[in-house]
Amino acid sequence: MSPVSRVAIAVLALAAGAGVFMWWRRQPPTPPAPPPISSPVAPAAPPAVVAAAPTKPEILHPIGPATSAAGGGLPNLDESDAYLKTALDNLLGKKAVLSFLAIDGFARGLVATVNNLGTDNAAAGMWPVRRTAGVIDTETRTGSSVIGPGNAARYAPFVRFVEGIDTDRAVALYTRVYPLLQDAYEDLGFPGKYFNDRVVEVIDHLLATPDIAGPIKVKRVEVADAARPPGAPALYVFEDPTLELSSSGRKILLRIGRDNAAKLKAKLADIRQRIANRRVSNISRSKPE
Repeated sequence: MSPVSRVAIAVLALAAGAGVFMWWRRQPPTPPAPPPISSPVAPAAPPAVVAAAPTKPEILHPIGPATSAAGGGLPNLDESDAYLKTALDNLLGKKAVLSFLAIDGFARGLVATVNNLGTDNAAAGMWPVRRTAGVIDTETRTGSSVIGPGNAARYAPFVRFVEGIDTDRAVALYTRVYPLLQDAYEDLGFPGKYFNDRVVEVIDHLLATPDIAGPIKVKRVEVADAARPPGAPALYVFEDPTLELSSSGRKILLRIGRDNAAKLKAKLADIRQRIANRRVSNISRSKPE
C-alpha cells in the first residue's frame, strides 16, 4: 500500500471515530431505573383522646340532708307556694306571714333577693317581703339633707319581726326545703353552683357593712322616667360616692338606721353560725335529674 493510501485510510478512521464521538454527545442520558414499587404504609392512628370526667365544684357549706314532709317529698318548685305558706305559718304565725311576707313565688323570690343583696340591683318586684310603708324621712342639717330618725322608726316593726324568729326552727325549715331553693338558684342561672355557699357569702358581705356614726348625708335626684306616676316619692342617693357605690344589701342596712342594722346583723350572724361548714352530704333534690 502506498504512503498516500495509508494516510487516506488514517484520515477516514479518524473521521469515523470523531463522528461516533459527536453522535454520542448529542444523545440524551439514559434515565435512571425507577425505584422499586413498595406497598404504602398506613399512617399511625393518633392516640385516643380520653375526655376528662367533669368535676363538680367544691361545696363549702353543705346543708342537709332534707327531711321529707309527712305523706311524701317536697313539691315541684313551680307548685311550692302552698306548701311553703303552710310551713311559714307554722313557724311565724299566720298574722306575721300576712303582714310581712309575699308568698307568691316565694322560693324564687327569696333566692333571687339573697343573691342580689350582694350586687347593686335588688329588684323590689322579687322581694319575698312586703315593702315598708311610707317614704324616706329626711331633715336638713348644716345645709345638707340627712336621713332623719323617723326613717328608722318605719323599719322598727320589721326588725322586731326578724328578731322574734326562732333561729333554730327557721334553720330547720331552711334545711328541709333546701332542695327547692337549690333548684330555684340553678334556674336563676347558676347551674352547678351551691346556693347555701352564696347565702354564707352574702351574709359575710352584709356583716361587713360599715357602721357609720352620725347622720348620713343624702341628696335628692330627679329621674325622667315615664313609668313614675305623678306624685311619686322623691328619690334620694347617698352624697358620699363610696356609699352610693355599695351593694343593694349594704345600702338597706345604711338606710334603716344604725340600731336597726345592728339588730339585723346579730340575727344574720346567728344564722350563719348554724348554716356554715356543716359537713353533711346526700343532698336530695325535688326535681328529677
